Amino acid sequence: MKRWQKYLEQNGTSSGVLAMLAALDHIEEAEPQVVKSIEQELTDQRSYLKLIASENYTSLAVQLAMGNLLTDKYAEGFAHHRFYAGCDNVDSVEDLAEQELLKLFGADAAYVQPHSGADANLVAFFAILSKNIELPDLNSLSNAEWAMLRGRLVNQKMMGMSLDSGGHLTHGFRHNISGKLFESIPYSVDPKTGLLDYAALEKHVLEEKPLILMAGYSAYPRRLNFAKMREIADSVGATLVVDMAHFAGLVAGKVFTGEYDPIPFAHLVTTTTHKTLRGPRGGMVLCQKEYAEVIDKGCPLVLGGPMPHVMAAKAVAFKEALTPEFKTYAQAVVDNA
Repeated sequence: MKRWQKYLEQNGTSSGVLAMLAALDHIEEAEPQVVKSIEQELTDQRSYLKLIASENYTSLAVQLAMGNLLTDKYAEGFAHHRFYAGCDNVDSVEDLAEQELLKLFGADAAYVQPHSGADANLVAFFAILSKNIELPDLNSLSNAEWAMLRGRLVNQKMMGMSLDSGGHLTHGFRHNISGKLFESIPYSVDPKTGLLDYAALEKHVLEEKPLILMAGYSAYPRRLNFAKMREIADSVGATLVVDMAHFAGLVAGKVFTGEYDPIPFAHLVTTTTHKTLRGPRGGMVLCQKEYAEVIDKGCPLVLGGPMPHVMAAKAVAFKEALTPEFKTYAQAVVDNA
């Protein structure tokens, strides 16, 4: 710890700082180059202004929650329904993360296992396909029936915002699996205003009648009216999925409320946990009651084993997002925009 003396003099000797420095000392004994890169990243973060919208800063508590022996556990399945024995501690962590998440957003059900936002979207997509397309017992199907069902599964329509309008790769872009799994029909913003035209979208949806209407974006600098999006989805019996990865922290911090809060309106909501939420890198799904049972089956639908150490860090981040300080932070994000 001696070589950290100057750092300690500048930053104090809080338990978090001491724990992180002790961890770096220990890692250095095994692989010095890793510590060198971590130290350089710290220097870079303190020396340069980040203008990458999808990046943020995690707390020491979140960082330290990822570095523990929970990573040793395989825990396929979901809490209290595992394929392996000895998962009680992972169950406790997953339960806690979901409880904190539901407090934070107020949804009916939550799923915290996805490793990324892309995984979370796939879980949502396959949950919708399973609920709306598949027959109850796949094992009872003949090979011919299974082939017919597979044909139906990959011929459903999904409408998402086009990439050049600010949509995301996972919303039906041709080079992404979402564009191969679904018949993707993108919608665009008005070329003159740069804004989403809800009347034009409604007309487009009525013409195409998609199974999934995808709302959310990666690079659209305006709020979306989710009450209107749900109304449009309901007009053709579509499932409304909202990807709130880029603004989840503004929803959690109660900056986006009313018709701009997707939780009361979307059938399913997906997000990353590491952007405006300031958590570890990962994903999650929130949903209405009708999808609660099927999203718990993200494994084997899409995922294998979850990452328990990351779920622990998610629980810490969700707890942090419930504080008054986080609301102040979320408001400051908008005030400074």
